[in-house]
Amino acid sequence: MSKKNWPLWEVFVRSKAGLSHRHSGSLHAADAEMALEMARDVYTRRNEGVSIWVVESKNVMASDPGDKESLFEPAKDKIYRHPTFYELPNEVKHM
Repeated sequence: MSKKNWPLWEVFVRSKAGLSHRHSGSLHAADAEMALEMARDVYTRRNEGVSIWVVESKNVMASDPGDKESLFEPAKDKIYRHPTFYELPNEVKHM
């Protein structure tokens, strides 16, 4: 496989333990191992990561912004999922 035919990979980096992985960018690589090594070299040069995920772009499925109504509207009628009506005790500081 020539370099110009390498698949595109999406890179996700978790900056600290306990945080979510965030999309950092994309790169071309021959396989997953190479993509992981290249992602480490490109996106975590200053020790800013604790974990890296690489996913071949063709395997990422995304919703269409035009489908927003049908995807997210049904959740609005489930108020029990949003605890906005609970009173928190004064002892609870960071919730």
